[in-house]
Amino acid sequence: MFRGLSAFPLTPTDEHGIDDKAFAALVARLAAAGVDSIGALGSTGGYAYLTREQRAHAVKIAVEAADGVPVLVGVGALRTSHVLALVEDAQQAGASGVLLAPMTYQALTEDEVFGLYEEVTRELSVPLCVYDNPRTTHVDFTDELHGRIAQLPNIGSIKIPPLSEGPAQARARVDALRALVPETVTIGVSGDWTAARGLNAGCDAWYSVLGGMFPRTALALTRAAQAGDAGRATELSDELEPLWALFRRHGGLRVMSAAASHLGLAGEPNLPRPLRGLDETARQDVVDALTALGLTA
Repeated sequence: MFRGLSAFPLTPTDEHGIDDKAFAALVARLAAAGVDSIGALGSTGGYAYLTREQRAHAVKIAVEAADGVPVLVGVGALRTSHVLALVEDAQQAGASGVLLAPMTYQALTEDEVFGLYEEVTRELSVPLCVYDNPRTTHVDFTDELHGRIAQLPNIGSIKIPPLSEGPAQARARVDALRALVPETVTIGVSGDWTAARGLNAGCDAWYSVLGGMFPRTALALTRAAQAGDAGRATELSDELEPLWALFRRHGGLRVMSAAASHLGLAGEPNLPRPLRGLDETARQDVVDALTALGLTA
């Protein structure tokens, strides 16, 4: 499950709740495209803004709509007891795995982060992906901390932040982390604009925002890298630079929100307050990029 393309869809949400029909259609679209797994309630899925009840409901929709494709469910929350409740909901709904970021308000020590994963993995019957996302959580994992956590039971993967270095440095970064974790723990890259670099450097998976809306485009890049065609994977990524620039400027969530609206895959608004969609100028930039890339059909 923690290999290849893991596609993370938007969870269309307004102040009345989740748009069940739109969410189910987005997930079904990914399953039909042949993604390797579906990441429900990741950062692109707005998990942090939803209640426990909404999240449990979304998991049930995702598992049903995925039609057998493994569903990885975000279970991050501020308190360990809340995480454990979300884990229980995800497992009961049939999730194939969980994704856990150490959400926090107070700065966490390394022992506190380790303790979170230690307590959660005791209660798991499905594998867990460690979500290393310092941009949103403000928790910085050291490789040594990853190594400690990776020894816990049911750890299946590590989702690392974007790799900003060149190919040689990226390979060294992945190799250094891989040397500290068991062979059973995969390494997946996030930060879509560095996906090709990460996959070419030996990452096992791409945890993809783009894949949640444009799965066939993301699959083409992923499969090229998996086949050992690093040049083709890099070429495909370079072609997507108009979108990557918008991701870096506005964040993938807001760009995918605008794309979903433009393509008729979600209504407006589709983000929970206080989040707001892009302004008209930025929205037009998204439409122009999609049009130039042939992604409007």
